[in-house]
Amino acid sequence: MTSIQLRQGAPGAQILGIGGYRPRRRVTNAELETVMDTNDEWIRTRVGIAERRWASEDESLVEMAVAAGGKAMASSGLAADQVDMVVLSSASLRVPIPGIGPQVAHRLGIPRPGAFDLNAGCAGFCYALAVANDAIRSGSAHNALVLGVERLTDVIDMTDRSTAVIFADGAGAVVLGASDEPGIGPVAWGSDGDQYSAIEIAAGRSTMSMAGQAVYRWATTRLTATLVEAMEKAGVGPADIDVFAPHQANLRIIESMTKKLGFRDDVVVAKDVMQAGNTSAASVPLALTALLESGEAKSGDLALVLGYGAGLTFAGQVIRLP
Repeated sequence: MTSIQLRQGAPGAQILGIGGYRPRRRVTNAELETVMDTNDEWIRTRVGIAERRWASEDESLVEMAVAAGGKAMASSGLAADQVDMVVLSSASLRVPIPGIGPQVAHRLGIPRPGAFDLNAGCAGFCYALAVANDAIRSGSAHNALVLGVERLTDVIDMTDRSTAVIFADGAGAVVLGASDEPGIGPVAWGSDGDQYSAIEIAAGRSTMSMAGQAVYRWATTRLTATLVEAMEKAGVGPADIDVFAPHQANLRIIESMTKKLGFRDDVVVAKDVMQAGNTSAASVPLALTALLESGEAKSGDLALVLGYGAGLTFAGQVIRLP
């Protein structure tokens, strides 16, 4: 019987480049006070957001993804024809077919890559990162572009303060390359499907609903174990972590997780949510980009990342910053 041959992959993958795109329009809490029953103190107290970015008509999902992906590719030093896989994560695609991954790849000049979209809600980027990492390790790809992009303003009710004050738009991307030294740890992921309706766009509706208190309780009581698991799988502990960059959903959730994990006093904690709002699948790469651009984080730092959201899905990894 003829045997099926398998390709030999690399020992690991590293992040070679990173980039982000933030829409031009800044929306402050004061502006929201004029259109809904809310105020700056209420928003800051509950979610820690001071402002967020909302995309204009010309800032489409494709345009934002191309902008972020182009920056990541430029910082990686790779040419477009060296990238052979594109994974795009988004929970706000308005057209189900076709996906936009192949279109973004084409716009970036990447010739005929394996390209597809992935929807795991706000955990999407970390899911996509795990998929691309495993593809490189298995030999299915050598270099990959991973993107998270959202226009959540397309799917929120602007009169619903439980969602409209939180969600925002933007795009983030990283380029992965095969490496002898692993720069991305094993993923710790899963789902709690019994709470699938906690964040949803119900059948027949066009806008999102969210059971905020239920999601808050779930995130603050169930996900610390996932972060510990991600560190254990990577063979590191809290004292080894230089940067903590969880999904930027709520400042109170970030503070709760940070307190429970027992990091060093000098650990850098991403708090991009304060200026960017919740950008779902784009939040982790955007937060990391901000920390690197500001100098708060530096190349070579060991970062613990976590995505979580609709599904309810979650995924965490330890990564080496580019």
